[in-house]
Amino acid sequence: MSSQACFDLHSHSSASDGALPPKALVQKAAGAGVTVLALTDHDTIDGLQEAAAAARTTGLQLINGVEISVRWQKRTLHIVGLGIDPENPALTTGLQSLQQIRRVRAEQIAAKLEKIGVKNVLPRIDALAGSSQITRSHFARLLIEDGQCKDMKQAFRRYLAAGKPAYVSSEWVDLETAIGWIHAANGLAVLAHPMLYNLSAAWRQRMYLAFTEAGGDALEICCGHSNTQQIEQTTKEALQYGLMGSVGSDFHSEEQRWIQLGKLPALPSALTPVWHHPRLAARLQ
Repeated sequence: MSSQACFDLHSHSSASDGALPPKALVQKAAGAGVTVLALTDHDTIDGLQEAAAAARTTGLQLINGVEISVRWQKRTLHIVGLGIDPENPALTTGLQSLQQIRRVRAEQIAAKLEKIGVKNVLPRIDALAGSSQITRSHFARLLIEDGQCKDMKQAFRRYLAAGKPAYVSSEWVDLETAIGWIHAANGLAVLAHPMLYNLSAAWRQRMYLAFTEAGGDALEICCGHSNTQQIEQTTKEALQYGLMGSVGSDFHSEEQRWIQLGKLPALPSALTPVWHHPRLAARLQ
């Protein structure tokens, strides 16, 4: 792998809650100078085939990925799987179970929005999502279309975030189960954006301990939400727990102008990059 390689190992397409179809996402990433991209849609691998076809025409190397929703200590965490086999039965069966949970959640969110005056929610959400899975971002777009909110951030802050009128808590799988699916599919498990969970330092230590005891492999150090202080802190924490480091923009949409594909700080040299792990390195030669 060239020293000039540009990695972005966390991104989303319209197969989940991203705005761009997988083909357009790959083309945008390649145009932005990304040479290695992981498509990591929430709880689905439906976009990987289209993304792989686009990658072959751009010269970009695609890593098969997924971002699995996990329930830990009454909180939702996200575990990115990198280098997965998308045909592995343990993984595909597990993701199907999460799709069922997401459908129930969508129906519950729709009912809550109906109670506060939003009309005909579920049929409109089904039409908006099309063949993609329904996520909270689809509900946010519906609220924007109805003039209830001016942008995605406001939709989450007013209605969809934890504690807000249309929020629904879901019982996702536990850490051990999610990481087990990823490892069964010959992938690596990365704890995504650890600073976004709004945990105290003591709770982060508990989270890292649980993650490593469950077999986790790496910590996402540099993402589109990270600042210098957070990168320094998570680097120390990754070293403390013997975790490799990963980087990923967590790109969803061009509306989030502060998050751009491939525009990430370099992974601190003290850390072993997750792409140096033999399972990934062999695919990137």
